Amino acid sequence: MVLGLSEIHSWHWAIFLTVIIFFLALDLGVFHKRAHVVKWGEALAWYTFWVTLAVAFGLLVYKWRGKEEALEYITGYIVELSLSMDNIFVIAVIFSYFHVPLQYQHRVLFWGILGAIVMRGIMITVGVAAVQTFSWILYVFGLILVVTGIKMVTSGAEGPHPERNFVLRLAQKFLPLTKEFHGQQFVVRLNGKLYFTPLAIVLLTIETTDLVFALDSIPAIFGITHKPFIIFTSNVFAILGLRSLYFLLANAISYFRYLKIGLSLVLTFIGVKMLLDPHHAPPKWFQVKIPTATSLIIIVAILTTSIIMSIAATLHEKHLKKRLQN
Repeated sequence: MVLGLSEIHSWHWAIFLTVIIFFLALDLGVFHKRAHVVKWGEALAWYTFWVTLAVAFGLLVYKWRGKEEALEYITGYIVELSLSMDNIFVIAVIFSYFHVPLQYQHRVLFWGILGAIVMRGIMITVGVAAVQTFSWILYVFGLILVVTGIKMVTSGAEGPHPERNFVLRLAQKFLPLTKEFHGQQFVVRLNGKLYFTPLAIVLLTIETTDLVFALDSIPAIFGITHKPFIIFTSNVFAILGLRSLYFLLANAISYFRYLKIGLSLVLTFIGVKMLLDPHHAPPKWFQVKIPTATSLIIIVAILTTSIIMSIAATLHEKHLKKRLQN
């Protein structure tokens, strides 16, 4: 028997958060206690672990809540994970801009992800409250996603500019900063006075960047489900795999040249879906309900096609270059 939505109590949230905090503490306090360069094999092992945990939770949702919510969870997870791919490129640019040593990058990403989970939790809470109070706001979310999807393709290939970050400029102007790194410390005491290290500024930049990405990803998940527990858990599992995914793909961004087009199509599709779905708010004459299973198939097809085309184009380019050199 599938339990009703009312059966999700505060202790379910508490157990979920306790398990996540336990694994994060194990990650930083045991496996990454000392600063070191994260190798490809280590990143692959951790990414496999987080994906396995996410899939296992999806199976638990299927047994506990039924097929529909399990599909919503998996669809939300895939959407959030795919959107985080774009975030990887931005993180790589930020690390390069600040010349962050490889051995310190994991620690910055750890605390960055912890902050991202807190921010997403707050934004999801506000979003759920807004949707429950004003159902018409889902049409606003849908319009935002359509516009964002179109802008993602038409805005050109210009990369991010960390130096333009408003919060970063404020921090550099008003906070006491050191010019050099002090190991993996974010704050140091020099001559009896506390100073923020460049690593703290990098963390601040990543956090504010994630906030911008959340403005796209949070409306996107509302296009799939309105259930707070499903929204939050799918977001958390997607974010948890981001660190390992960064170390796996940071040097292989060129293999995903068409992924941005795929992401723009996904955002546009979800936006149109939100505009067509019945939200118990006017206008009602053009409402069409798109099943979650159909949405999942369409989203996976778009992302798979964009990745295959990206890899094929890159390999073809390298093959031509090799032939020309010979």
